[in-house]
Amino acid sequence: MKNIINKILIVIFISSLAVGCMDELEKEPIGLLTEDIIDNDLALSTLEASVSSIYQPLKNTLNGVVPGWRWDLGTVFRNDIVLQDIASNDMNKKWNPDGDQPWMDEIGDFTFTPENQAFNGIWVYDYIGINRANLAIGFLSDAETVQAAGMTDARKNQLLSEAHFLRAYYYFDLVNNFGDVPLISATPDSFEEALAVALRAPEQEVMDQVNSDIALAKSLASDAKYPDPMEPWRVSKGAIIALEAKVALFNENWSSVLNSINELDALGNYSLNANYFDSFDAAKEFTDNEVIFAYDHRSNETPNNTNGLRFVIGWGFFAPTDDFVAAFEPNDPRLLYTTTANPDDKRSYKIIGSTTDMIDYGNKVYMRYADVLLWKAEALNETGNYAEAVAIINQIRARARTSATADGSIVPPGTLVDRPASSSAAEIQAWIMSERRVELGFESHRFNDLKRWGTAKEVLTDLGRNFQDYNYLYPIPQRDIDKSGGTITQNPGY
Repeated sequence: MKNIINKILIVIFISSLAVGCMDELEKEPIGLLTEDIIDNDLALSTLEASVSSIYQPLKNTLNGVVPGWRWDLGTVFRNDIVLQDIASNDMNKKWNPDGDQPWMDEIGDFTFTPENQAFNGIWVYDYIGINRANLAIGFLSDAETVQAAGMTDARKNQLLSEAHFLRAYYYFDLVNNFGDVPLISATPDSFEEALAVALRAPEQEVMDQVNSDIALAKSLASDAKYPDPMEPWRVSKGAIIALEAKVALFNENWSSVLNSINELDALGNYSLNANYFDSFDAAKEFTDNEVIFAYDHRSNETPNNTNGLRFVIGWGFFAPTDDFVAAFEPNDPRLLYTTTANPDDKRSYKIIGSTTDMIDYGNKVYMRYADVLLWKAEALNETGNYAEAVAIINQIRARARTSATADGSIVPPGTLVDRPASSSAAEIQAWIMSERRVELGFESHRFNDLKRWGTAKEVLTDLGRNFQDYNYLYPIPQRDIDKSGGTITQNPGY
């Protein structure tokens, strides 16, 4: 029992270091296990909570992971939207430019330094998730603890599958943002050991852990679309296989991409929705065919679990750039779901989850089948199967042009016509790049796409951004370098 409590306190300590303020040592992260909720044995509800808490760094609730209005730490909400959509020049900070939160403008202009709080924010969120995953995996891997709690083997396997997936997800995000990062795969047994792991591990070593976690998560998961129908937001085997395919995509392992997507399709759980907006409509959450993994925002809960980006949008944040709007072909219905035409209210229905109300419970969609299909098209193109690649592109375009429009208008004939047959890999790749931008706009994929394609410098410098070669990796947060006493080193160029 004493060892369990020590591990919990160490995780709190590690999470507090990530936040970067000594006063946070007195504040346990929301949802994390603490000594006062533990009796002589870990209760079943406590083991369940240990896994549920791992999901929380995926949410966009304002101040929902790190308490307080810590704009100075970049932790008011999960800021993928800043590091992906603003950085890629798809999005401006606001539709009426002002001096509010200038650190976001610095990301868009590539004038940032390692002190910019955007980097600290994502680092904090991901490592809090990893620390919680390590704790839960430790508990659930202990047969005596699981038996004493009265948990069934089936439930234990499902929860372990979720924890391994989420740890892989957070580490994959860290690697894509920062390259080499500290690798902590188990809860340290002492504070000294916790500090000793504050060293950057080589990217390949971290990715080996990612792949190991994915493989283990998949081996423990059931084939059900919703392994727990009462809580459909939980990680499914489909989400695990999709992440496996995405990791292979980023490593340009095209045959593995295709193998994983074929395995995903064999589950029979996913297809394109008939209507584009159904993936984002809060009234259709967990009843659509396309969403593979999403964070489940809800109203009227304590602690708060709402989609805080709805409020940020109401303050004038997150408007499209002219270049992003120009990327849409005429009459493409996807544009007005991604950003409205009102010059004084550039809300995104996709982010909010409704075309009629400013609701606060729209889910954050992390993976959906349209994204997977475009990965498949890319892999097919790279392996010389041009006809099937073009067919997938046209499948995405056909769904878009036959979707209901946000403003009730009629899509005129000739909208989003099919791409013609082509045997040019370069031409097809250009079509894929174009389709990904408009299909997945404001879903926090664009900057990673530009980086993995090797086109970030060309695209962003052409748009007047100060992108340099070393910007393919973000800087390690300066506060973590300082806290480590220099044992965590900086990326070149910063």
